[in-house]
Amino acid sequence: MAGLIDFKLGGSTSKTNSFLKSMQNASLMSGLDAIAQQGVTALEAATPKESGLTAASWDYEIEQSGGSIKVTWTNSHNNGGANIAILLQYGHGTGTGGYVSGTDYINPAMKSVFDQITNEMWKKVVSS
Repeated sequence: MAGLIDFKLGGSTSKTNSFLKSMQNASLMSGLDAIAQQGVTALEAATPKESGLTAASWDYEIEQSGGSIKVTWTNSHNNGGANIAILLQYGHGTGTGGYVSGTDYINPAMKSVFDQITNEMWKKVVSS
């Protein structure tokens, strides 16, 4: 029969089924709070400090929706509607026409946290 593709699988699917059940039961979320808090600590330490308000304003949120887990780090320090952490990262204009260059402090601070999340999640995937 032209155009027909036929294949046969052998062996057990128990590991695949176990992995899919663990994903469904959100077992990957265990320990994620501690790693997310490490991100807050890293951001606090790396944030340029004048008053310390921006450094002290880091937090995180963990959301699970469908088959995905999302960690969002937030900073609540605003001035005149502008988020100070973002202004420090990317730079900003001044009220007198000048410009203050940004400093990339977020990405270097979070690299080890992202690596740790990747490693921890991979360990959970292969041990399921």
